[in-house]
Amino acid sequence: MEIKKTAKATLENYSKIFIQLGLVLSLLIVYFSLELKVYESNIDELIGDINNEVIEDIIPITERVELVKPPPPPPPAPEVIEIVEDQMEIEETVLESTETDETEAIEVIEIPEIEEIEEIVEEEEIIEEVPFAVIEEAPIYPGCKGSKAERKKCLQQKIREHVNKKFNVNLAEELGLEPGKKKVYVLFKINYKGNITDVRARGPHKRLEKEAIRVVRLLPKMTPAKQRGKPVNIKYTLPITLEVR
Repeated sequence: MEIKKTAKATLENYSKIFIQLGLVLSLLIVYFSLELKVYESNIDELIGDINNEVIEDIIPITERVELVKPPPPPPPAPEVIEIVEDQMEIEETVLESTETDETEAIEVIEIPEIEEIEEIVEEEEIIEEVPFAVIEEAPIYPGCKGSKAERKKCLQQKIREHVNKKFNVNLAEELGLEPGKKKVYVLFKINYKGNITDVRARGPHKRLEKEAIRVVRLLPKMTPAKQRGKPVNIKYTLPITLEVR
């Protein structure tokens, strides 16, 4: 037997009505919730009432009274005042006048004559400076002997040997200079005491100049040069040639 549904049991015919009723109900709920009034209690009024009931305690002010001591009474005055006569004799000091009388003889004091003092002006000795090329007697390097010309030649030879021994020849290659011959010119003085002074250098690199100055300053003390028999300062120019490979 087949079960058949009646047309009255079908709910789809009433779906539109149910939707409309739901919308109306939701609108009513929203409306009443908006119209609902809430009354807030006034807290300020309650606080004001409490503050009015606060009882203020009155604290009495106490003052410290300092007792002032009365000043001590003055000493009693003497009953009788006696007058005592001054019986001591005082010697008066008489100041004599320093003025001279016309009748008194005046002692004449003779003042010795002062000799004129001559000022001695010390003349400052000016040390002459002579170029090495025209010097009469060149500086003597320690160990050099012979005539003037031989000592001069020996000086130049010893300075070159000193430079070749002390100069760092590998420095030019470390600096990355281009291959070829590089020259460093060193100018210095051998003063009238035989010391090396005023050393300056000019070259293709600052480090080469510093190395040249360092080496020249290591030169030993020499016998100073002489011009007309007197020690003088001389200028010396030293070219240093380096081979860069």
